[in-house]
Amino acid sequence: MMSFKTGLRLVLAACMATVSVPVLAEETGEPTHAQAPLPTVPLTITSANGTKHLFTVEKAMTPREQQVGEMFRPSVPADGGMIFVWPFPRQSDMWMENTRASLDIVFIGADNRISSIVENAVPLSLARISSHGPVRATVELQAGITEKLGIVVGDRVDSPVLTNQPAGK
Repeated sequence: MMSFKTGLRLVLAACMATVSVPVLAEETGEPTHAQAPLPTVPLTITSANGTKHLFTVEKAMTPREQQVGEMFRPSVPADGGMIFVWPFPRQSDMWMENTRASLDIVFIGADNRISSIVENAVPLSLARISSHGPVRATVELQAGITEKLGIVVGDRVDSPVLTNQPAGK
C-alpha cells in the first residue's frame, strides 16, 4: 500500500511533467541584449619605443559579465574596450557570437606582455579565437586600433586590475 505522501508526490510529478512552462532566455543563460556598462579601469599599453597608449576599459570579472562581453553593442570607442581577467593563466577562447562590432582581441601573458593579437575579428562569427596558450587576461578593443597605434606582440600592458593578481600562477 502506498502512503498518502508518496501518492501525492507521484501525482505532482506527473502533473509537472505534462505542464509546459515557458522559459525566458535570461533563465537559460543565453544573452539576449547588451549588458549595462560595467565598472571601468585605466589600461596602458606601452610599446617597445616607450610610446604609451591609454584606454579606459570595462572590467568583465564575473562569469556572466564575461559570457555577455561586448555582445549586442553596436560599437566600441577608440579609447575604450573590455578586459577579461582570468583567475589564473589559462587558454582563452573567445568568439563573436551576437557581437555586432568588429574587434581587435589582445591576449596578455602572465608577464603582462601581449602574447598575441587577433585583428578585425568578424562580427557575429562563431569561429573560435584562441590565445594559443595560457594568458592572464584578454582585452577587446575597437577593430583596427592595434594596427593604427602600432601595438604589437611584446608590448607591456599595465592596469590596476592586473596588479591585484599573482603573475605566475
